[in-house]
Amino acid sequence: MGLLDKAKQAAEQAASKAKEGVEDVQTKRELSQAYTDLGKATYELVGSGEVSNPRFDATVAKIKALTEKLADAGGSTTSDDSYDSSQPPAMPV
Repeated sequence: MGLLDKAKQAAEQAASKAKEGVEDVQTKRELSQAYTDLGKATYELVGSGEVSNPRFDATVAKIKALTEKLADAGGSTTSDDSYDSSQPPAMPV
């Protein structure tokens, strides 16, 4: 195998690994968006009284406090009307 063939093979392997990395990042982004969507739906269900669980109480209270803080500061909230789905979602913790 000549030097050019080895270089070509190495370049193909690097391109393949890069493609896999991009696919992993995209999958993680989609997973994060799914978690975000689930959280929003859960928050709405808790707010409407359709779902109730003590495990949600602290997080719901935090969301309400942060929403109020943004409203007091004149900032926007993450309601469905102002949510920008073109932006990358926050990573789950």
